[in-house]
Amino acid sequence: RAILVVSPNNPTGAMLRPEEADRLLTLGADRGLALIADEVFADHAFRDAPARVRSVAGRSESLVFVLRGLSKTCLLPQLKAAWIAVSGPADLVADALARLEVVADTYLSVNTPVQIALPRLLALRGVIQAPLAARLAANRATLERTVTGSAATALPADGGWSAVVRVPRHPGEEERVLRLLSCDGVWAHPGFFFDFPSEAFLVVSLLGPEEEFARGAACLAADADRS
Repeated sequence: RAILVVSPNNPTGAMLRPEEADRLLTLGADRGLALIADEVFADHAFRDAPARVRSVAGRSESLVFVLRGLSKTCLLPQLKAAWIAVSGPADLVADALARLEVVADTYLSVNTPVQIALPRLLALRGVIQAPLAARLAANRATLERTVTGSAATALPADGGWSAVVRVPRHPGEEERVLRLLSCDGVWAHPGFFFDFPSEAFLVVSLLGPEEEFARGAACLAADADRS
């Protein structure tokens, strides 16, 4: 049994608050639950958020597993490498590492070229990430500025590669995304793809070229006003 948290969340971009992390770790210690933290987007916090927990790696209140990988850390999904940082009470960590070693050797061995390149790639991650960080920040600012005063609202977020936009419920998420795609060439995901509890939300990627993204954001705002 374990507690699973994704921080920054995908697609909402929400990150753990300090008090939330403390409660989860206390709950884990009291109930014998490990905390599994998917932090693959942790390097992509696009807003200075001092009241957020950047990582739970190294916390020792309960057994903690932190997941990251090259796909997001170095923007290299084609190089298959991921890792788990384990912390917590010494006896639990030792037992977990012994078991993980068997799993890694049996099922998930990283190929030799990637292992050799990994130290150099990680050393360069700041250089690799910088252009993307600038684009994410620019596109996020463009989206917020563009939808201001329209029927669409960009929800606040702490990190990640996506933005969630609240739009009018009519004509429904599916019809709206199909209309955006067919009429404006704008690709957005409906909120029900991510099990949002109510309508209507759209999820848009912040990864696109800035001029292209600006045109898409303008189309999205205009479409929301047509409802």
